[in-house]
Amino acid sequence: MSPEVPDPVSARHRGTARASCGLAVLLLLAVGISASGAAKAQRPRELGISFGVLQPGKWNAITDVAGVRVGQVTLAEGDHVRTGVTAILPHPGNVFLEKVPVAIYVGNGFGKLTGVTQVRELGNLETPIVLTNTLSVPVAADALIGYTLSLPGDSDVRSVNPVVGETNDGWLNDIRGRHVKAEHVLAAIRNAHGGAVREGSVGAGTGTVCFGFKGGIGTASRVLPASTGGYTVGVLVQTNFGGVLSIAGVPVGQTLHRYFMGDQLEDRADGSCMIVVATDAPLGARNLERLAKRAMLGLARTGGISSNGSGDYVIAFSADPALRIPYQSPSRTMTRTVLRNDAMSPLFLAVIEATDEAIVNSLFAATDVTGRAGHTVKALPVAKVPKILRARGALSNE
Repeated sequence: MSPEVPDPVSARHRGTARASCGLAVLLLLAVGISASGAAKAQRPRELGISFGVLQPGKWNAITDVAGVRVGQVTLAEGDHVRTGVTAILPHPGNVFLEKVPVAIYVGNGFGKLTGVTQVRELGNLETPIVLTNTLSVPVAADALIGYTLSLPGDSDVRSVNPVVGETNDGWLNDIRGRHVKAEHVLAAIRNAHGGAVREGSVGAGTGTVCFGFKGGIGTASRVLPASTGGYTVGVLVQTNFGGVLSIAGVPVGQTLHRYFMGDQLEDRADGSCMIVVATDAPLGARNLERLAKRAMLGLARTGGISSNGSGDYVIAFSADPALRIPYQSPSRTMTRTVLRNDAMSPLFLAVIEATDEAIVNSLFAATDVTGRAGHTVKALPVAKVPKILRARGALSNE
């Protein structure tokens, strides 16, 4: 969307006189509308950069998976708050009453992902997935619990397993101030929508850094050919990690002399990457975990190294309505039709390609951001990338 620093408007409310105005801006940001009205940045694919052999969906986004919605709230306040919330809803209904199959794969566990043990034990997702900053995980989890308990049909619920992921945006954001509040989480959830997803320095990606450049939110999708099932795989990432940036197999970070490796330590490689994978393929928790593992191969394609201080988590769920798990049922048994192991390989390729592209999309859409203590992180010099790829014969339209 907007190639600018995130809208410098407070999403917090200071007094009754400003409350309605602040809420209006909050809701605009939550649905991904640019208050500036600036032109949309070009995505890499539009510049002839190829990310594999499979075709993307209509939006080239996680929302290409039917029923999946994304909502975001961006907090850009004064000269020190650069953070936000991104919420992913697996279907439009009450997720607690109609749970979906899910799996979590840990690439490197230096992070604060809530809900992991219950997901691994039961293989169910019963809340929306929320992404935010490290120190805002508790408030986001509490907001998810409150949201769930408030829904019609949940009046007798006494246990909720909120799933909240994070990356640490403390270089640009006053993370110790814990500026994300429950109202921001709820706004992101309630204003989630299908269609195009805003990328870059927005939502949970407002204050992130990736490969030494400005990171952010990115998304992409792949649709399998009918001969291999015609299923859709969508990926959304929150990028905040290091390594040696590679695009279309070309070492762009090395060419730009900005990477993490030996004597060329330009920036710390520590950080995190949250990866959310959605599919309409009928997969149970076991094969969803296998799918989630392959997303890490997509991260590796971009040059990510899962450093010691990186929290790299993949949350994968199936949005197939036929696989929903009712909260209560009169039957002791449950019959579901799931994909055979032998049919998984095309999905593996799809998630690798989509993760690779989603990460690069986050970099292309990100903008220069100045935040806490005057720290500035520059965006990837997008105009230079096609020239670098062209010199290596790596542009698909040439």
